[in-house]
Amino acid sequence: MKFEDIDVGQLIPQKEPFVMVDKLLYCDETTTKTALTIKADNIFVDGGMLSRAGILENVAQTCATRIGYLTIDKPVRIGFIGAINNFSFSDVYVAIGDCLSTEIVTAAEVGNITQVDATVMCHDRLVAKGNMKVALMNEQ
Repeated sequence: MKFEDIDVGQLIPQKEPFVMVDKLLYCDETTTKTALTIKADNIFVDGGMLSRAGILENVAQTCATRIGYLTIDKPVRIGFIGAINNFSFSDVYVAIGDCLSTEIVTAAEVGNITQVDATVMCHDRLVAKGNMKVALMNEQ
């Protein structure tokens, strides 16, 4: 199955209007890439711009997309942001109509906790980068 044929909504627990990933671009055991086009009705848009909280949620949902893809034949798992470390935001503003490209690289996995290094780009310009830990609920 090609990545572009996958319905991301089937991989993540979030539902509209809280979905912050449009497309899965790539995924293997360590690296995941997603895309998100910013729409006017996005709940993280304020004054025509995507908020930093929206960028962080996009990273978290990229993590969820990774888990959903790697366990595609199992029920979708719920996760929570456990920690945000060393995150920096550039002066690049993300506006309605812009497309974010987000890449996470798994730095460590211990039990139900995954630490990733994240890079968020828009128009080939760095928007944000940093580390995030995501904790998954136990499988039911």
